[in-house]
Amino acid sequence: MLSVGEVLAVDRRRLRLALWPASGSTRNLAGGRATLMLVVGPDTYYVRLRSRRLPDLELSSGPRACFEADVEGVLLDAVGYATVTSGIEFRLNEPQRVLPLWREALAALREVGS
Repeated sequence: MLSVGEVLAVDRRRLRLALWPASGSTRNLAGGRATLMLVVGPDTYYVRLRSRRLPDLELSSGPRACFEADVEGVLLDAVGYATVTSGIEFRLNEPQRVLPLWREALAALREVGS
């Protein structure tokens, strides 16, 4: 599961990700291909990615594995007999601590390759 503080849309076809180095998501992306699943309103999307690892980001909260991924395809998963009524929701227990860390990660992702 990824947070909004770990994924940056560079443009319509490219994403950058800053992930914990030992996470399952990092292991999956290291294989060069991945699928992101998004729930947006009543719609569910599968986004097929081709990924490549970039140099790690050194952030104040520790290193992050950095990836750039090209969108290879998007599938809208919808059926007539059922409607998605909600996606995954969460509440930050310490937003005053977490939000600045997310901002730092996103700023670092913007600087990759600049």
